[in-house]
Amino acid sequence: MLLERLGIAFECADPQVDETARPAEARAITAARLAQAKARAVSAKYPDALIIGSDQVASCGGARLDKPGNHENAVRQLTAMSGKTVRFDTAVALLDSSSGKLDTTVVACDVTFRQLNARQIERYLRLEKPYDCAGSAKVEGLGITLIERIETEDPTSLIGLPLIALTELLAQAGAPVLG
Repeated sequence: MLLERLGIAFECADPQVDETARPAEARAITAARLAQAKARAVSAKYPDALIIGSDQVASCGGARLDKPGNHENAVRQLTAMSGKTVRFDTAVALLDSSSGKLDTTVVACDVTFRQLNARQIERYLRLEKPYDCAGSAKVEGLGITLIERIETEDPTSLIGLPLIALTELLAQAGAPVLG
């Protein structure tokens, strides 16, 4: 959806990368490492292409918020995030598979959540089912109703692919979006 906004031709590929964080690894470092790993993982299939990898890591009060995977974990996450500011670090990596050149940018996004009660959390989760999203909230959907404020230099970073940063990386690689 986000890449379509840029009007460029692309193919999607599943990189099959283990997204496990390393012990004591900083959030931004995890996001960058995984974005790079995802780009590299599909490079053999696309030997003469610009390959985009992206990853996002969320945290609240220093605790990492992974993809919840199920309803109970999502309830715990949203309850813990209620009334608090959550940091989303989103990395985008651009790999030129023909030269091996790899550039990566990490964009921070601070999201302040509204005070949420149990009924609101349950209703949101039953309607949206965001069990595959870091932090259990899809801002591009009904999750926007959970949020009080968003602070970032690139609003698309919260959705999972910072387009401002990506267009800069593409231009540096000689493939500007607008030609």
